Amino acid sequence: MWRIRKIIRRKLVSPIREFIKDSRAVGITLLVCTGLSLFLSNSRWQAEYLSFWDWSLHLPAPLHGPHSLIHWINDLLMALFFFLVGMEIKRELIIGELSNARKAIMPAAAAIGGMVVPAALFALANKGTVYAHGWGIPMATDIAFSLGVASLLGNRVPVSLKIFLMALAIIDDLGAILVIALFYGEQVSWWYLLTGLWIWLVGLYINKKLSTSWVIQLILALLIWYCIFNSGIHATIAGVLAAFMIPVKQLEEYEHAFHDPVNFICLPLFALANTAIVLPANLMDIFSHSLTWGILLGLLIGKPLGIALMTWLIQKTGLGEIPKGTHFGQIIGVGILGGIGFTMSIFITMLAFNDPDAQDTAKMAVLLASVLAMIVGGLVLKWSHLLTEHLPEIEENESEDLA
Repeated sequence: MWRIRKIIRRKLVSPIREFIKDSRAVGITLLVCTGLSLFLSNSRWQAEYLSFWDWSLHLPAPLHGPHSLIHWINDLLMALFFFLVGMEIKRELIIGELSNARKAIMPAAAAIGGMVVPAALFALANKGTVYAHGWGIPMATDIAFSLGVASLLGNRVPVSLKIFLMALAIIDDLGAILVIALFYGEQVSWWYLLTGLWIWLVGLYINKKLSTSWVIQLILALLIWYCIFNSGIHATIAGVLAAFMIPVKQLEEYEHAFHDPVNFICLPLFALANTAIVLPANLMDIFSHSLTWGILLGLLIGKPLGIALMTWLIQKTGLGEIPKGTHFGQIIGVGILGGIGFTMSIFITMLAFNDPDAQDTAKMAVLLASVLAMIVGGLVLKWSHLLTEHLPEIEENESEDLA
């Protein structure tokens, strides 16, 4: 028996652990889940697969909650994703790269440019159409995919540039959270909203003055989630509120505890459920929609343009500097990687449109743009030295990986 356990641990458990620790693992997992979901959605098991995600799951009366499996995934499991994102944002704002104004101004400006320009291009492409409400879709950057592609390139991407990309993506996530909260909710129920905020304030006080018990934090987080869900503001915002309720001394412990479950359970389930797309007989039909072009323009043109333009302006005005040991060609590459919208873009798609056809068209555009951004961004970073003349040499000692 002991020998069997040892063989299982060596042959199965150890390789899985090594894969999970790999910085590329999340992106690979999400790609596999997306491919599997698209295959099943267009196979002979199509009806069973699609109906599975609509499986009815109601809370007992008189409680009101999500009513199907896909809604539980998008409203509750994604709240855990936002909880992890919120903790990363809080840590960076208090003790990380964004805690110093001088360090923060460059990625902050780049992130703002990378949100405003894509949204503007989408709005121009869809002005006066039924798709105009989707302007938030191309604003997002998928941090897991973008950092995963950067990691694939090894020492060709300096550590300072990876940190810049991570900070940019974190600020981008914060912007997406604000957009979701302000523009993609339903009619606000002020009673639920104010109750949720009151519970959050109580949680802040309890964690600061009285107790940091995870049981109390869990109860408070669930109460906040329930109130926010019923307030009309999207329930995932509760994840961010709960994250900012966590004391700084517990952030590292909680991030470590939630990292793998969120990235290898919540996000794969999200990808499986939300990329269950029935492809049209003629795939080229999606290019007849202004929605498709708005997303492609926003993610593939708007992202790198906004990021590169704001980075150049901040550098020229002397308010900030590009990451040490890098050159502007690499900034352009990072900007292109910013066009990997995937998780957050698909999430905003589900909030922006109720029409399943519009949702599917937007999802296909997001997937296409994200794949192209991965390929083109990776190639540009690999050969970025050809884009810029008189480039400063990259320091040889920058070989450590991101934590």
